[in-house]
Amino acid sequence: MQDAASLTPMFRQYRALKGQNPGAILLFRMGDFYEMFHDDAEVASKALDLTLTARGKGTANAAPMCGFPHHQLDAYAAKLVRCGHRVAVCDQVEDPKLVKGLVRREVVRIVTRGTLDDPNELEATANTWIASVAATPGRLGAAFLDASTGEFMAWEDSGKDAWVKLGERLEAFAPCELVHAEGLDWPEGSRPDPARCAVTTSDPYSFTPTVAADLMKRHFGVASLDGYGLAGRPAATAAAGGLLGYVKDTVKSGLAHVDRLTALEPAQHLVIDAASFRALEIDRALRDGGRAGSLVHAVDRTLTAPGARLLRSWIAAPLLAGDAIALRHEAVVELLQRSALRADLRKQMDGMQDIERLLARTVSGTATARDLLALKGSLARLPGLCTLLGSARASLLAELATTDPCAEITTRLADGVHEEPPAGLREGGLIRDGFHAALDELRAIRRDARDTLAAIETREREATGIASLKVRFNKVFGYYIEISKSNLHLVPDHFQRKQTIAGGERFVTQEIKEYEAKVLGAQERIESLEYELFVALRLEVAHCAAKIKAAARAAARADVLAGFAQIAEERDFRRPAIASEPRLRIIGGRHPVVEQMLVETRFAPNDATLGKDTGAIAILTGPNMGGKSTYLRQVALIAILAQAGSLVPAEEAELGIVDRIFCRVGASDNLAEGQSTFMVEMAETANILHHVTPNSLVLLDEIGRGTATFDGLAIAWAVVEYLQQLAGGPPRTLFATHYHELTELAVTLPSIVNLRMAVREWGDRVIFTHRVEAGPSDRSYGIHVARLAGVPQSVVARAEEILANLERDEYGGDGLPRRARKTAGTRDTTLGGARPLFPPAASFTAPREVDDPASAEVLAEIRRQTPERLTPLDALTLVDGWSRRLKKATAPKT
Repeated sequence: MQDAASLTPMFRQYRALKGQNPGAILLFRMGDFYEMFHDDAEVASKALDLTLTARGKGTANAAPMCGFPHHQLDAYAAKLVRCGHRVAVCDQVEDPKLVKGLVRREVVRIVTRGTLDDPNELEATANTWIASVAATPGRLGAAFLDASTGEFMAWEDSGKDAWVKLGERLEAFAPCELVHAEGLDWPEGSRPDPARCAVTTSDPYSFTPTVAADLMKRHFGVASLDGYGLAGRPAATAAAGGLLGYVKDTVKSGLAHVDRLTALEPAQHLVIDAASFRALEIDRALRDGGRAGSLVHAVDRTLTAPGARLLRSWIAAPLLAGDAIALRHEAVVELLQRSALRADLRKQMDGMQDIERLLARTVSGTATARDLLALKGSLARLPGLCTLLGSARASLLAELATTDPCAEITTRLADGVHEEPPAGLREGGLIRDGFHAALDELRAIRRDARDTLAAIETREREATGIASLKVRFNKVFGYYIEISKSNLHLVPDHFQRKQTIAGGERFVTQEIKEYEAKVLGAQERIESLEYELFVALRLEVAHCAAKIKAAARAAARADVLAGFAQIAEERDFRRPAIASEPRLRIIGGRHPVVEQMLVETRFAPNDATLGKDTGAIAILTGPNMGGKSTYLRQVALIAILAQAGSLVPAEEAELGIVDRIFCRVGASDNLAEGQSTFMVEMAETANILHHVTPNSLVLLDEIGRGTATFDGLAIAWAVVEYLQQLAGGPPRTLFATHYHELTELAVTLPSIVNLRMAVREWGDRVIFTHRVEAGPSDRSYGIHVARLAGVPQSVVARAEEILANLERDEYGGDGLPRRARKTAGTRDTTLGGARPLFPPAASFTAPREVDDPASAEVLAEIRRQTPERLTPLDALTLVDGWSRRLKKATAPKT
């Protein structure tokens, strides 16, 4: 460490500011550049691909350094943040022209993953959430704030599974940064993945309920937080206040656009647990984690960034109140039927900029003139939007029409901001002519300079008789009179010699000096005055933050509703009926994502009926590739869309309100926590069984497949029985399985029905129809799938031999299975005398061999039958046929 006394004043200033912001890369403003020094420079030069140089080379105080132009701040800061760094932006807070000596500098904001605010550096269709977690005795709280839009929410739970529910909230919000009090004890496995969410610790004092409450009261200007739903919620209060304080300290702004706090009420929204949220691919595809392939992407027809974010919010947290759902459906249906109104609304919104994020930059003091110009252009569309909505009959649309269109502030921006402003704020060109009289006068001086100088030049030519006399300007000498050598004898005494050049000499006069001071002073004053006027105008807009934000929210809602109508027209979505009882009836339902991905084929629609009178639990059997998983997911996605307010991909749909959706489809190892596929599967199943209610929708796919066959079958059977016996009635459940034994439950339990994926056989080929029909499936067609997947034909043929042996239950007299037996003429490989796969027990008698081919064939046919699907006449016909064949086979030879 260098001795402070040996450092220059600038480096002493740098060291002090760096010490106040440990752990952050300090961007130190020096003139037109942001510079980084020492370790910061070495780290940043690699992250930003900047040349690493040194300041004070050859001295004892040489310091590695690198930097970039000041107008590239947002892009470079964002890149550093994405590399996992915090960035402290240190600006000059004094005008160097007015200060003697060292310019004062301060850290004006800290940029983190959760406080990026440049719309160009953020995903337009997704919120940038920063979250907090706080614990008080017996309670757990969390808060979520998007500093780029001002959305602010708080949550609390006091149950024994509060940490599990917190995981659900974190999965739904997917924050990019999380802050909590230092010392918070996270249960094992519940801490967020640092690759997805940066975790920051803060002073525990700011996360105490009383301190947090006082801060929020001052921020909102209220005497009580009860109106925000925080009464009796100390953990939520602590989390929200601690988060608000952290973000204020980070962005160094009052956050005026954060004008409300919403208490998250699980009782108001359909709950989708974390595993189900991922499995259903609500906003991210499982394949690559991208937005394409998700439900949100498939139905997104919004035209604005705030609309896209609101759409995601509605789908991630569908409504539970039937009246509120009906209001959305009513608005969508009207916009669907009134195509002209919808087209006009969408035309009005097309091209509208991100008002919420532009407003956030305005409030934080980082907005440029181009930002305010974009804000003005977007606000200018609001009056037309309100006029169009005023003709709507649906109450939700009519309510949006009453929004204040912010006409006054739009006019101020139109009058004040130049139509083609520069990127920076210090070089002038920010303010329109006519906005400020003193500025117009200064501009007139600058604009008239050419004419004034031409007049001086003409007058001096006439007075001196020097026809070649010229008045010129350069940045070094300013304005001057240039006279050639041949005319120097004509120079009058009041000309003052300035410079000798090869072809003559340069002079100045008192008049030119005075005019030069006036013109150059005007330029400096223009730049200074324009900046002052711009900052005042930006502050004026910030004072209207609440009104502008309300208008932005209204436009976003109109965008989502019009988008729902647009996708309904494009994909033939229909309005679902909301039932008062827990039932589900879908006619011709389709998967909204898969349907759009099909290019050369048409999606096969399917019905779904679940309820007390028709069977609440359906056991779904059928082959792999038959479409079971798609069918399960499409039922869930139709329910989500219906309760989000959208129409649904079906010919008809009637849905009783779903309070929770559980989707256990597919599993993956969690090796980081030492959990196998089966362990993950059982943990997710346990979560379902602990939280399911009669109003839930449960989708289970291949429960028990991760362990031994009998263990898996036993678990699957017990799970179905548990759901069937649930107090209050079984939940609506689709249970896809390859355990055909489960289909027997439908015979003994009235609330269970069998469904199967229909398959058509054509010779040795199998055609997957992807149609769901009543009844159980008697085969899995796994070998056919293996053939389709390209498994070598020799392996497929051998598998068919083994399957035939299995289906005939061929055992030797010693109880050894013959499933590995080859056909005649090949070497016997029946485990080579090894111990039996199913060793005989005291109560076990090996099946008698059936060596007669005719008897074996009849026995195989009997085993393939599904008795519950046979009519009495069909059964008699089959028995008669089998009897005749056996008699014929055993008749004496003549």
